[in-house]
Amino acid sequence: MVSTFIESLKRTPRGLFNPWYHKDRKNDLVPNAPEIRRRQLELYLTERKERARFLFIAEALGYQGGHFTGIAMTSERILLGHQQEKYGVKPEHVFRSEQPLRTSRPDIAELGMSEPTATIMWGALIEEGIDPYDVVLWNAVPWHPYVKGEGLLTNRTPLAGEMERGLKHLRNFLTLFEGASVIAVGRKCEQSLTELGVEHIGVRHPANGGAPKFRRQLRDLRNGSTAI
Repeated sequence: MVSTFIESLKRTPRGLFNPWYHKDRKNDLVPNAPEIRRRQLELYLTERKERARFLFIAEALGYQGGHFTGIAMTSERILLGHQQEKYGVKPEHVFRSEQPLRTSRPDIAELGMSEPTATIMWGALIEEGIDPYDVVLWNAVPWHPYVKGEGLLTNRTPLAGEMERGLKHLRNFLTLFEGASVIAVGRKCEQSLTELGVEHIGVRHPANGGAPKFRRQLRDLRNGSTAI
């Protein structure tokens, strides 16, 4: 069950932010922000439970994305409809059952937090005509690694031990969507999937200049090619 899976994410390694159970006391808009993020993740996963065809697994949550939405590679600007005009990405592409909510303070980012990876990922899905409900986004490390001493609005590469702690949750996530193709977004999550013995396809991470190749690989995936 999706709710049981989300509950299993509660225990968090030290040095990682858990958006579904931790409060970001400096940057959260409302006291019940973790509950909002937890609910949004539940809606996102549940609405794809019986139909997902592709599981895109990246490295870890980022502060501009899942930290405030609760959903991997998904920013508040997408949820709030501010990516619709330029990229064609609508809030209802993420989930339909309820109205999406922001959890970051507007004085941090007036239109909501915006993450480059999320913008490229969702924009490419729409551009290539892939139904967003055929796709589930997740991370090998489900929580947000931040830089100690510099605050929660930072990102860092997960440590080897943190990648190891994420394996159990990654395995459990995959069981929610049995039969779907698994796509590793970047090298680190490829290592996790290999360690679990999961058959997968590797694609270029869209950030840091990787967007053109990622879009080409996504097009091949849409066309049924596994040699990407």
